[in-house]
Amino acid sequence: MISGCSGGGKSTLLAELKARGHAVVEEPGRRIIAEETARGGLALPWVDLAAFLHRAIEMALADRAAAAEHDGWVFFDRGLVDAASALEVLTGEPVLRRVCTAHRYHPRMFLAPPWPEIYATDADRKHGFDAAVAEYHHLTAASAALGYEIVTLPKISTLARADFVLTSLGEDIAQV
Repeated sequence: MISGCSGGGKSTLLAELKARGHAVVEEPGRRIIAEETARGGLALPWVDLAAFLHRAIEMALADRAAAAEHDGWVFFDRGLVDAASALEVLTGEPVLRRVCTAHRYHPRMFLAPPWPEIYATDADRKHGFDAAVAEYHHLTAASAALGYEIVTLPKISTLARADFVLTSLGEDIAQV
């Protein structure tokens, strides 16, 4: 899974991995925002954050189940850890360990660090850089507490980042 700081280059990296022929699962949050906006729904992070996070958990579980159908690497843009940890912080509901230990990703989790030079808000990312940094630190702690090996993505070009991820997973990038 690739997680970390909002605006840290995760989606761009995943687009490159997809271009190289790997399966990629788009971020649940962005898909939920698109669906809710299209139907006039309220499960939006700026309207009903708890409802949004419950939907993100459901979607991440469905994404994990669907990924089992693929051969080779499947890269997730955020996922269950992100949604469950945010819900636990928001509501105090002890969901993180229960859900995330039953539904694990690969033991190595790649985290995009805060990168102010590329950070930008948009229609779906309305929070500022300070909130994104806090989110990064929270996700780092949550991922470590769940026993994931955390690999911080270097602040390098997208192509070099993709090479870094694939090499870290033991893939010979000369053949990719």
